[in-house]
Amino acid sequence: MKKIFTLMVAGLVGTAAMNAQKAMEHSRFFDNWSIGLVGGGITPTTHSAFWANMRPTYGLEITKQITPGFGLAVQGTMAHNITDSRLAVDAHNISLLGKINLFNLFGGYNGVPRVFEMEAVVGAGWGREYYKAAVKRDDNFLTSKLGVNFNFNVGQKKAWTIAVKPSIVYNLQAGRSDSYLAYDVNKSAIELMAGVTYHFKNWTGKHYFTKVRTYDQAEVDGLNAKINDLRDAVSDKEGQLARANNTIGELQRQLAATNQALTDCQNRKPTTEYITKNTHSSSMEQTVTFRQGKYTVDPAQLPNVERVATFLKNHPEATVSIKGYASPEGSAEINAKIAKARAEAVKTILVEKYKIGAERISAEGQGVGNMFSEPDWNRVSICTLEENK
Repeated sequence: MKKIFTLMVAGLVGTAAMNAQKAMEHSRFFDNWSIGLVGGGITPTTHSAFWANMRPTYGLEITKQITPGFGLAVQGTMAHNITDSRLAVDAHNISLLGKINLFNLFGGYNGVPRVFEMEAVVGAGWGREYYKAAVKRDDNFLTSKLGVNFNFNVGQKKAWTIAVKPSIVYNLQAGRSDSYLAYDVNKSAIELMAGVTYHFKNWTGKHYFTKVRTYDQAEVDGLNAKINDLRDAVSDKEGQLARANNTIGELQRQLAATNQALTDCQNRKPTTEYITKNTHSSSMEQTVTFRQGKYTVDPAQLPNVERVATFLKNHPEATVSIKGYASPEGSAEINAKIAKARAEAVKTILVEKYKIGAERISAEGQGVGNMFSEPDWNRVSICTLEENK
């Protein structure tokens, strides 16, 4: 019987380890630890009134979850009124326990603990009963615990577990003078306990096993190649931005010269001049900035949009490409949505307020921008005007 039981336990543990091998990858030593308090009662299994002889017992339990299906725990319990020692604690049992999560073993683990789970518990330990010196010497003996844990994982983060823990504890050496060990139900006790356990946070930020996708070297090489391509693209964008800044600076200088010329014209007497009109306009870029997390155009930025509209009205064949960007705060998904919304916001004003044909405007989000050294400067929509001759 003992051999059959041992083989069953070994098979369950081996299966649990194999099923959870992928979840174990990238798990660190200080991950998946928990600490819990247990308490309840213990009573002899046979030849005794079950409830009348129930004695209080309580203790502490520290668990290291090796895989989602298998964990190791050290449990220490103390009991009262087991003997006539008249001490505050007259019996204790310290056990090394193996825990097999039956739901994860047979149903698989999807990356998040179930609300309700069952664990098979098996282990061995050292027990000691204390007696008055006049009665007998203190008794040391080996123990074995077999039980089932009914676990309720509570809270959104699954950081806490409330459990009901019935088990049977065997005194393997009771009444024996030799070293032979035996499972004898008449030398056992029923232990009914409940407990609460706190699961410490892992390096992933979760309080439980998190599935980690593993990559082979080919995938890693492919990702590195994509990263290098993105770096090249960023460098190219930085070059485009530098050229755009040069263009803006040149346009600002031209605007200042134009304003000065206008002032001079207003101040001088009327004269007849022959003016040669330059019919060749150049393409340019206009920047519209946004507040953090916003994708509506501030009134202060409307003149920049108006410049784009004026250019498009003066050049009926011209088109504009609007690209929205976001600063690096927040998740990539949210930044992608904000970048797209910023580009669409400028397009909407051009279409609805300035009556520019939507077919002349393209708008797209570019995610997080890296054009400026200050991260918050990248909350922009860049309008690139092109005159189709």
